[in-house]
Amino acid sequence: MFQKNLISILKELETKRPVEVCRAHNLAPSTVSDWRKAYENNPGEAFKGKGNIYKEEAKLAEKDRLIGQLYAENAFLKKVYEKLKQLQLQEKRKERSLLK
Repeated sequence: MFQKNLISILKELETKRPVEVCRAHNLAPSTVSDWRKAYENNPGEAFKGKGNIYKEEAKLAEKDRLIGQLYAENAFLKKVYEKLKQLQLQEKRKERSLLK
């Protein structure tokens, strides 16, 4: 996706002045110039990246899964705690009624 955006920005340079393209996309002229040179020198490899985005997405997905699991466990423990409190209260009431 990022690569396609960069290439579309560079294609705009064919019909517009660099200053116009930079203003339209809020980019520094030096950045666009560097992108253009990289693309002209090696179009196939210019914006490939290092592939880390998939690793980062996988890490985030794992953390999201863990958060969901912890949330479910926490909700379960809260229910168990409330049930135990109710049972203890009932036991105390029974003891009091037996002592009378």
